[in-house]
Amino acid sequence: MKTELSREPDTIDVATLRQLRHDDPLLRILDVRNGGEFETAHIPGSYNVPLDTLVEHVDEFAQVEHPVVLVCQSGGRASRARTRLASAGKDTLHLLEGGINAWTASNGEVVEGHRPRWALDRQVRLAAGAVAVAGVLASSVVPKAKWMAAGVGVGLVYMAIADNCPVSPLMAKLPYNRTDPCDVDTVLTALNGLVA
Repeated sequence: MKTELSREPDTIDVATLRQLRHDDPLLRILDVRNGGEFETAHIPGSYNVPLDTLVEHVDEFAQVEHPVVLVCQSGGRASRARTRLASAGKDTLHLLEGGINAWTASNGEVVEGHRPRWALDRQVRLAAGAVAVAGVLASSVVPKAKWMAAGVGVGLVYMAIADNCPVSPLMAKLPYNRTDPCDVDTVLTALNGLVA
């Protein structure tokens, strides 16, 4: 029995994605993580369009004819991509619940790169923790340095409430995370099935 994708944006689990991949050769998987994260590990056959690139070209991506499943590390960026694409008129649009983390936790097949990198959210946690610890340590010499640690705490609370990390785009630009830029025209051509 063929599994059908609804016309409304929805969230699917790993088992549903596996079944859809089996049943529907037109299904496209769009990974909105940065290029470094994608190169480290991604679902076979998925296409990489970082969230900021997708936002710049949202109208073009909304015109993709085939059903699309959005993937990121844990779901946050893919959810934002889904909102933007749905607003631009894309139907048959779905979000993989739990992202690549859920996929790998369920022993989903991945293509692994030769240069592993930490996910952006892990990099942000490391940087925030390091700044907070530095602020606490520095406050033993310069008491006002404690406010540096407090500022990090406030920033983390904001990011949790807003479900948005303004630091991630900055981290993505670090040399450690850089990859070749996304060729939007090539990806759009592939997504629309005009090449094998």
